[in-house]
Amino acid sequence: MKIVVDAMGTDDHPAPDVAGAVLAAQAFDETMILVGARSKIQQELDKHDTTGLSIEIVHADDSITMADKPHEVLRGKPQSSMHVGIQLVKNGEADAFVTCGNTGAALAVSMFQLKRIAGVKRPAITAVGELGGHLITVVDVGANTDTRIEWLQQFAMMGNLYSERVLGVKNPRVGLLSNGTEDTKGDVLVREAHPVFETMSFKFAGNVEPKDLFTGNVDVIVTDGYVGNIMLKTYEGTMSALGNILRRELQSDWRSKLGALLLRPYLRKTIRLMDPTQYGGAPLLGVNGVVIIAHGGSTAEVIKNAIGQAKRAVEADVINIIKDGLTTNTAGEGEA
Repeated sequence: MKIVVDAMGTDDHPAPDVAGAVLAAQAFDETMILVGARSKIQQELDKHDTTGLSIEIVHADDSITMADKPHEVLRGKPQSSMHVGIQLVKNGEADAFVTCGNTGAALAVSMFQLKRIAGVKRPAITAVGELGGHLITVVDVGANTDTRIEWLQQFAMMGNLYSERVLGVKNPRVGLLSNGTEDTKGDVLVREAHPVFETMSFKFAGNVEPKDLFTGNVDVIVTDGYVGNIMLKTYEGTMSALGNILRRELQSDWRSKLGALLLRPYLRKTIRLMDPTQYGGAPLLGVNGVVIIAHGGSTAEVIKNAIGQAKRAVEADVINIIKDGLTTNTAGEGEA
């Protein structure tokens, strides 16, 4: 298997990107293709022991920044690491693409080069994480801010298949995100989607609330990209703020420092249980190729995990799984 890593993706590129690829090559024994400025990538690679590892470099003259607008990079930066890397997947020279770069640009370039899977109305960014010891999938978390019922149907179908076939969750329970569990709650989209979801082939758990990220009552949460993105960023912000508060309070005096010393192993375990980065990145479901998008501030360990997720998606043949799912689900009929 060959997995492309956008070496110019993170905020501190290429150091974390290269280090993550090295960790992945060691852990998974697959070929990593680092795309970006060759000299900078090689300089970072020289800091690691790569003996026996299969790591290649493909040069790209340009890179996409977080400030670049998605619609401008399609033709404005054709030699970016993102363009070159996704092109390798399109040409069959690689099996998957992993980036920590500009999410909007990754979506735009993937759509432009890989196209949608036939029958998919809109691709969706899918957050995957293990929270409180329970594996949860949320779709969509940012690709589509204004959504139609038929798109939500496909998000649910793709999320259900990914949870079951890639993540190994048996008979996933799919919930529709709302402000209450009653079928009368939610905005117009949610209220109209609820009876439609009841007719679909997956196990519908009804309306769920944001707290169900942690309860274990549902395996897949379906929402539009606007609400999903806000929920994701709220969670990330809350965890960051909580971490800062704990560090400050546990260092405030000698008693708290002593307590922190005693609690350290339990705090670390708790943090791991609430850390969504164990799965590394967000699969972009619906495009005709495996694409994983991770956070710009990702560490080498997170990037390794994102590459691992790409590996699992390829091994599970997720693209053909979605194609087959569309042929057996009424949500896949027609084009938008």
